[in-house]
Amino acid sequence: MQHISRDEVLRYHREPRPGKIEVSPTKPVETQHDLALAYTPGVAEPVKEIAADAAKAYEYTNKGNLVAIVSNGTSVLGLGNQGALPSKPVMEGKAVLFKRFAGIDVYDIEVDSEDPKVIVETVAHIAPTFGAICLEDIKSPECFEVERLLQERLDIPVFHDDQHGTAVVVSAALLNALEIVGKELSSVRIVFCGAGAAAVAIMRMLLSLGADRQSIIVCDSKGVIFEGRKENMKVHKYELATETDHRTIAEALVGADVFIGVSTAHCVSKGMAQSMVENPIIFALANPEPEIAYEEAKQARGRPLIATGRSDYPNQVNNVLAFPGIFRGALDARARAITQDMKIAAARALAALARRPVPQAVLDAYKLKSLSFGREYIIPKPLDPRVVPAVAGAVMKVAQGEKVLVHG
Repeated sequence: MQHISRDEVLRYHREPRPGKIEVSPTKPVETQHDLALAYTPGVAEPVKEIAADAAKAYEYTNKGNLVAIVSNGTSVLGLGNQGALPSKPVMEGKAVLFKRFAGIDVYDIEVDSEDPKVIVETVAHIAPTFGAICLEDIKSPECFEVERLLQERLDIPVFHDDQHGTAVVVSAALLNALEIVGKELSSVRIVFCGAGAAAVAIMRMLLSLGADRQSIIVCDSKGVIFEGRKENMKVHKYELATETDHRTIAEALVGADVFIGVSTAHCVSKGMAQSMVENPIIFALANPEPEIAYEEAKQARGRPLIATGRSDYPNQVNNVLAFPGIFRGALDARARAITQDMKIAAARALAALARRPVPQAVLDAYKLKSLSFGREYIIPKPLDPRVVPAVAGAVMKVAQGEKVLVHG
């Protein structure tokens, strides 16, 4: 991976103008006539139309293509609790991805509070502006409460990407990995390292896809989350508890088929990986350093199938494969919510796309001579232009079938 220096990064964000996003008009404002149409007196007409029928906002304003990215900065990338204002470069970066990959406009909203109720009230009061809400970098367990309360109050999609975007891409990658190694999701034993928002969402998704709950063990920094454990048991962890005699991740990994890491660097040793079944599936997704180094994971028994969150190794599990297309489909359908079935459809669409021939444009973008479905290509590349249309189409089709449209 090309080295990026601190000075280069800071210069990129500072020059030629600070930040990464701007607001640009979509209509001409050059003449007196243009001004009359854009503002007074002409603007009174769409105001009256929307006052009479709220659905008209989708015809006369940018609501249907506008997403709020909301964060309080309590769980920023691998940096932890940095606060609201320091999270702004990340939220602007997310806005760039929305625009680049799905043509979606974004306002980033940094809320200076760690109180879930304050965040909920803030977002609920500004929600009429937007077609959807993307929650980002809010720590668990508060993120669960914020999302749930907003989903109950609002009639537009509310989607916590750290949970659901991750779950969609991991599920797509795992479906394909299992096909390659010749196993069924219902019959494999899965061990998680990490018990936060991503782990909860991934587990729920895998259960929806057919995984066996009794074959899933989740570990946190204190070890296995088992039924009856008292130590370090936040409310959301009770859902993750399994009836098992295993107490450490090392014990849990013995004979496991699948490892999914959504935690911290270097919590799995080479020996632990070698204790798994032959030809294991190892998803070490912590960034920038995975739970087990790629080179060490390669030394597991047989032919391990490995994915990471990094771009310099094969099979990068990256949320950008999911959220632009999911929001594009939900906005185009004017959906009230993003349901579990929509997320499953998105995962299946991603999985199916990886099995199709890769266009030359993608090979050129990544300077590759060839790329085809297999152990080092189980998930599409982020710069594949087919990703957003495939995911958006799958989400929109389910939204229309579920009749969760906002209007009509």
